Amino acid sequence: MLIVRTIFAAISAAAISFAATAATADELLASRLGAILGQERQALSVVPDARLSLLTSLPPANERGVDTTNRLIYDRDFLADQPAASGGEQWECLAEALYFEARGETVRGMFAVGEVILNRVDSDAYPDTLCGVINQGTGRRYACQFTYTCDGRAETIAEPRSWERVGKVARILIDGAPRALTGGATHYHTNAVNPSWARRFPRTASIGSHYFYRQPIRTASK
Repeated sequence: MLIVRTIFAAISAAAISFAATAATADELLASRLGAILGQERQALSVVPDARLSLLTSLPPANERGVDTTNRLIYDRDFLADQPAASGGEQWECLAEALYFEARGETVRGMFAVGEVILNRVDSDAYPDTLCGVINQGTGRRYACQFTYTCDGRAETIAEPRSWERVGKVARILIDGAPRALTGGATHYHTNAVNPSWARRFPRTASIGSHYFYRQPIRTASK
């Protein structure tokens, strides 16, 4: 029994010594951390607020690899998640043009055709409204810019779901979506035809069943 008691006493003494040592180590660590943090606070106190804000703020989104120019996702799921669209005369003109010119295209294809129309609005060579661009030449043989406006058939909206989709595309474009698909194109045609101007204009994109072109800038002759 004496041997057992001696061993137990030794173990107890070792445990107490270890606990004391651990407590001392914790106190020492806490003390050192406190000293370091105190030095950090002292160092930061002399840094100007503007500099400190710059150091502690996230860099701009474009420097973090975040795409800040194009938030669109060109698919039907994205489009389906958008709220129902509506608008005035200009919205209706664009939606109608997309319905008759591109409703059978992919979402990317619909946006691409819309880009062409808005690019024309921005060009000095064309009318400065959506309706003006879309209806330019309507009623004059071989002069209309968009075939559906002079094909002799009534513009009847027979596919409500397609109308809903193109209406959303029109709304998004009018509200300022980036035009990142066609490289500033002002013309397009289906791959089933080959208009003469397509040999003179640089092609900028091929999307779905359409080829896209940018009209060369005219310069004054010397």
